[in-house]
Order: sequence, then C-alpha cells, then structure tokens
Amino acid sequence: PRLLSQFFFADERVTRVVAEINGLDAELDPQQYLVLLNQLHLSQAHLLAILERIMEECIPTQRHSRDYLVKFPEELLVDNLGNHMLFAAECLLAGTFLEVEEADGAQLRPQARNLLCSLELVRTVLREQSLSQPGSYPEPVRAVLVQFDRLFAEFELSYVSSLVAVKSPEEIYRQQEIIVLFCETVERALHLGYLTQEMIDGYEPLLMFTIPRLAIISGLLIYPEGPLSLEQSPEQMSRVFSPFYNLLKKIRDLLRVLSEEELCLLERSLCTAE
Repeated sequence: PRLLSQFFFADERVTRVVAEINGLDAELDPQQYLVLLNQLHLSQAHLLAILERIMEECIPTQRHSRDYLVKFPEELLVDNLGNHMLFAAECLLAGTFLEVEEADGAQLRPQARNLLCSLELVRTVLREQSLSQPGSYPEPVRAVLVQFDRLFAEFELSYVSSLVAVKSPEEIYRQQEIIVLFCETVERALHLGYLTQEMIDGYEPLLMFTIPRLAIISGLLIYPEGPLSLEQSPEQMSRVFSPFYNLLKKIRDLLRVLSEEELCLLERSLCTAE
C-alpha cells in the first residue's frame, strides 16, 4: 500500500484511541485507562514510523542533520527514541516535568508547543493529501514536512541535553582516537603473531580481553602521543581512561624497564584467558 494510505489509517487509529481516552474516567476504570495509554503509545510509534518513511521518500535531501546523535549516550539511542520525544513534548505542554527540572521544562515548553503544533499540521496536510492525490507530494506538503523535521530535531537535541551530559566535540574526537588506537593495536598484534585473522573473523571471545590489554601497552609505549598520552592532564584525557591516570603512570614506568624480550613475553601472556 502507498505510504499516504498507510499514514491515513495509522492516523485514524491514533485519533480513535485519543477519543476513547478523553471519554474515559480514569479514576473509575484505571485498568482500562492504562490499556488505552499503551495502545496510544503503540499507535503513535506506528504513525511516526510511517511519517519517517514518508520524509525519507519525499524530502531525502532536505532532512535536518542528525549528526548530533553521536553526542548522545549509547543507552539513549533506541528505536523508540522518537516516540519518547513526542511523549515528553506532550508532558511538557501539559505542565508535567517527569524527567527534567522545572526550570529546564519551562524553557523547553515553547519548543514542545511548536513541535506538537507542527505535528498536527503534518497530520492534517497528509490526511488531505491521502484523500485527494495519494501518489504525489506537492510543494506545500514538502514545506510542512521540512518544518516538522527541523522542529523535531531541535527539540530532541534540546531535551536530551537537559537530561544528560551530551558529549562535546572534544570528547567525540578522543573516542575516535581510541578507535584508531585499537585498530593499530590489532594490526600490530597480527603482524607480531599475537593474534590470527581467523580469531578476528570468528569473533573469538578471548579478543574482548586481549585487545584492550594490548591497547594499553601500545598506548603507553608504542604510540605515547595518542589518547593514552600521560603528558596531558587527566582532564584532557578521554573519560574512559582519565579515572586511571595515576595507575597508568605506574604501569608505564614498569613497562619502560622491560627489555624487548620481556615485553614480548608480557604481551603474549596477556593474550591468554588468565
């Protein structure tokens, strides 16, 4: 079925569930109220999923950048993040601050209002388009979608930034340095025969311990100007390593007194499961 037709029926479902909720006395029938809330959550998620597909088809080159997502903690990057943002906007507009401080919520309310108004406009425009010309997206429809996409992205970034510490560009760069260090560590371990390509291709569980161990040695001795450089202050290091700054210094000092043969023996022993 065409996306606009799918959107029409998904929108009808949301409208119907909202009407049922509005006509129900939650105090008299709390169980049914919870059932309807869950139905609303699922129907809105379905509606947003179809809307996402419509925007990808209709305005693929006009989408607002989502580069900011790399700044979010990984635990927030879930499939239903968009639906969670919509629920958060509805709560803020209703004056309910479930996850944010009241002061932050007050600042976010105008954005939440603009987002929800834009969503209602999108729903109206797409319903009308699905009934008149379901196979096309004229310029007014595109303009409404571009506006909604921008408002959604702006609210998502602002809301998440009020919840958690969003990674700075510097922290993202430090993480990229760590990725490079691990890649260079693997390449060196393959060259020295510590690891085999078969172990990597077969996702050998032992690698979860071996590669980080070898990476610490590489970062302290082989690539001392990289992300494990101890010439910088703990505040300048990635949060992955900064809590262990003093310990890393002790490890580096011990590694420096090893001979080449002793270092090789140490690295090989670190490749075992012990």
